[in-house]
Amino acid sequence: MNRRQANSGQAWINNMWYGRSVASRMLAPVSWLYCLVAVLRRLAYESGLAAPSRLPVPVIVVGNITVGGSGKTPLVIWISRFLRQAGFTPGIVTRGYGGRARHWPQQVRADSDPRAVGDEPVLLARRSGCPVAAAPARVDAARGLLAHSRCDIIVADDGLQHYALGRDIEIAVIDGQRRLGSGRCLPAGPLREPAGRLRYVDLVVASGTSRRGEFAMAYLPGAPRSLRDETRQRSFEAFTGDPVHAVAGIGNPGRFFSQLRRLGLTVVEHPFPDHHAYAPEDLDFGDSRPVLMTEKDAVKCTSFALEHHWYIPIEADLPPHFGGRLLTLLQRNSHGQESA
Repeated sequence: MNRRQANSGQAWINNMWYGRSVASRMLAPVSWLYCLVAVLRRLAYESGLAAPSRLPVPVIVVGNITVGGSGKTPLVIWISRFLRQAGFTPGIVTRGYGGRARHWPQQVRADSDPRAVGDEPVLLARRSGCPVAAAPARVDAARGLLAHSRCDIIVADDGLQHYALGRDIEIAVIDGQRRLGSGRCLPAGPLREPAGRLRYVDLVVASGTSRRGEFAMAYLPGAPRSLRDETRQRSFEAFTGDPVHAVAGIGNPGRFFSQLRRLGLTVVEHPFPDHHAYAPEDLDFGDSRPVLMTEKDAVKCTSFALEHHWYIPIEADLPPHFGGRLLTLLQRNSHGQESA
């Protein structure tokens, strides 16, 4: 499948999930079955029919109930830094989606190969300064992390539906613009679990626009940095005037493109599927105009980057009382039970 076909397929799915689609309504009965299975699975763990693995340290799970990106990774980085400032020694576990390693879990470093462990784990290791472990099974990743580091608290990236990993705090992240789309479960909509699942989490964070009972999370873009030399930075004003190529292989590429336009740039959009495995030809647009991309994309493009390739670092910004609420929940909910 070429780039155009992949983008066309993704656009069709987005229209079905987030627009008014006949296909979504036709698939509704299948989505009801999917919802039922998701609910029964969660109830199995809550009722004791299935036993989650408890760890000897508190676990904070950051996830979402929709497919695709909603801003979890910047929030995980923010939480890990906040916890460190509060006196904790946090570690991060993640799935390692797209990683081709033969053996799991993998201990991820800032210089790990994203082709082996996935793009998000490498980004987390680079930006958080915390030990990171990746594995398809979050319990395996967490146990591997504790075996190789002295963490006293674990933050799980995208593990809301991985009930085998016991948790002390659940944080759900939603896209404040796209919200829950059609409100239907897969395949008719983007939901992994019914919308009512949000009533059972401890905190809801909305990237962008928030509603009552949600914490608003904004994204603060840093100065563009060169993929070839991160010490080289340019102002956004240096990219105004002539069009630039904008590349995004994330859950919602439009959010990145809109952000660049708000900063005054004229953008030629190049969306890619989430977690796209980039090759040099993907960034060859037949000219020498600047190419700007997300930091998540840059992790996979550094090895073949050219002088006109730049990435935009992003920092999450949350209201001051979010951190206080998180510490209160930790004190109330953590119990330090030994793992099963």
